[in-house]
Amino acid sequence: MAKNTICLWYDKDAEEAARFYAATFPDSAVGAVIRAPGDYPDGKQGDVLVVEFTVAGVACIGLNGGSTFKHSEAFSFQIATDSQEETDRYWNAIVGNGGKESECGWCKDKWGLSWQITPRVLTDALAIGGAEAKRAFDAMMTMRKIDVAAIEAARRG
Repeated sequence: MAKNTICLWYDKDAEEAARFYAATFPDSAVGAVIRAPGDYPDGKQGDVLVVEFTVAGVACIGLNGGSTFKHSEAFSFQIATDSQEETDRYWNAIVGNGGKESECGWCKDKWGLSWQITPRVLTDALAIGGAEAKRAFDAMMTMRKIDVAAIEAARRG
């Protein structure tokens, strides 16, 4: 396990989530699946308790802790994309697997975890500043999934 690992709380589906992430994003994998050595408040001995996994190179563990805590937009994974095709692939995988669309490139997976699927053309435009950034920002504010062509057109003015 990495020295610094993000711990994500799941009701009971950490392994399913980890396997979905590993199948969806490059540089992602499922590691150890640790089963409970005894009964606990939200599970029984032998149930999956902790899953070690990597999402796009980021070390994580999924903890099946029950329904007490929920994910919020205060934490999200931001996935940088290089094309509309890549943006569509990740967005459609998340939303098409029981997730939900949100605004400005954000969506939630079926476990409630937030994702920002963000084309580099958008972050590059915002980093430039000035009128070009403002045009790209204004265009983004009207979108759910980011439209690369529309951001490129907004950058040109």
